[in-house]
Amino acid sequence: MRFRRTHIDEIFPVLATLKTYNGSLFKADAISGFTVAVMLIPQGMAYALIAGLPPEYGLYASLVPLIIYSFLGTSRHLAVGPVALIALLVASAVSPLASTPEEYIALSVLLALMVGGIQFLFGLMRLGFLVNLLSHPVLSGFISAAAIVIGFSQLHHLLGIESVSGNLHEIIYGVMLQVGDVNYQTLLIGIFAIGLIWLFKKRVPSFPGSLAVVFIGIMVVWLAGLDRFGIAIVGAIPAGLPEFQVPLLSMNQITALFPMAMAISLVAYMEAIAVAKAIQQKDKSYSINPDKELIALGASNIAGSLFQSFPTTGSFSRTAVAYDTGGKTTLSSLYGAIIIGVTLLFLTPLFYYLPNAILAAIIMMAVYGLVEVEQFRKLWRLKHYDRYMFLATFAGTLFIGIEEGILLGVTLSVIMLVYRSARPHHTILGRIPETNIYRNVDRYETEQEKEFLVFRFDAPIHFANAEYFKDKIGELIRHNPDTSCLILDLNGVNDIDSTGLDELFKLKKEMDKESIRLHLAEVKSPVRDLIRRKSDHDDDWRFYMDVDSAVIAASANESEQSRIWLDK
Repeated sequence: MRFRRTHIDEIFPVLATLKTYNGSLFKADAISGFTVAVMLIPQGMAYALIAGLPPEYGLYASLVPLIIYSFLGTSRHLAVGPVALIALLVASAVSPLASTPEEYIALSVLLALMVGGIQFLFGLMRLGFLVNLLSHPVLSGFISAAAIVIGFSQLHHLLGIESVSGNLHEIIYGVMLQVGDVNYQTLLIGIFAIGLIWLFKKRVPSFPGSLAVVFIGIMVVWLAGLDRFGIAIVGAIPAGLPEFQVPLLSMNQITALFPMAMAISLVAYMEAIAVAKAIQQKDKSYSINPDKELIALGASNIAGSLFQSFPTTGSFSRTAVAYDTGGKTTLSSLYGAIIIGVTLLFLTPLFYYLPNAILAAIIMMAVYGLVEVEQFRKLWRLKHYDRYMFLATFAGTLFIGIEEGILLGVTLSVIMLVYRSARPHHTILGRIPETNIYRNVDRYETEQEKEFLVFRFDAPIHFANAEYFKDKIGELIRHNPDTSCLILDLNGVNDIDSTGLDELFKLKKEMDKESIRLHLAEVKSPVRDLIRRKSDHDDDWRFYMDVDSAVIAASANESEQSRIWLDK
């Protein structure tokens, strides 16, 4: 019975929380949950617009996923719900496939189910490491470009013109064609909202400025009757909680959505785990389990899809607010969900006169901070190829497409990984004067004995680089014809596969033909064991504890009895 209880606690971390829960924790969580919910209500409706959905679907996505995460999540502060980036990916995935508003909604909900299913399965299989396919430069380039696309996609709401969609250049061109149709009252409301949100962030960062502009915008439009002058408003939002409804499953639709569902799954997890770990480093009173986070996010999306939610993940801004307002446990998400539920049941009529320009202003201010200019500056100063991966992903996302930008980034990451693995760093070593330390001859002033060549290879030797390894040594031997002893520093070789072994043994035979002795220094035990297993005669190989020992043995032209066989 004791084992069973422990097992349940591991599945539902909230049960461990409840054992020590008290009034003080409840007060802190309630304040945090209320604050995040107040921030989430206008953001949720705004992000639903990005996804191409009616505003109420942003509230639906802010309800059930929060409840599920509060029971399964391991981060005490992660604020799950709709976010701008994932909303944009939803629009990118669904727009080409949907022919009617009803089909658009159905596909968005189905996408949430697929994203949740992929994340849940990856969590069970402990495949969280797959997010490493999205390197930091690639992710930064994608997020920065997506933020710009999101911001510009809201221009038509801000200007009061017809909807414009597409890539950045298409949006700009579409807006320019409608410059003469700008509704200046709408534009003034939007500029006022942007200015007010910015002022709140600077002067009163702890107060949800987006809620203030929502309230002011509603009151101004209602009292002045501005909706009669062509200012677009949200209009009637259906009251009531979302109904339970199993998403319609179609194999053709699932097949069409699968590539983007996979991309959203990885991007959403990356975003959530990044912010969760950042906040956990500040708190340090608990730990985060990445695989359990995948399961929690997956279950949240699966359950959300059953109640008409589009895909969700952890929010950077709301998670920071949850931490700053003193949230202590995952139950703060549950209390926030209660506030959302009350809003859906009783308060939706209050948003009737909310201008779309206000929601556009909220979105623009939310994504402004996602453009990682400073990150690119750092990459550029490094003078590393990562900066070109950033630029390629950034440009691809801006001008080719969201899906293509992600695919380009992942492809570049894999290509560079394979390239670096196939062409790893290697160097010739020389002895630093008056020491027994050997370093790169291109970086240090060293002494070299003409007949001894010391070569270091800084990677595992495998099928992708084994021939490269042997060819580079062959080139060095040809350029150093007086070499009588080749010393391989294998300290950086943590593993070697069968292809690598074959090339190493071929190298040995070639050295024997050239009457060049081969010494192996600092060989790791697993590598040395594989060499011995393949070798017919252990005595054919000379292993040394360090490079200096190998050089001394080479200088003395050591005899059979003086060989040093040492494990490392």
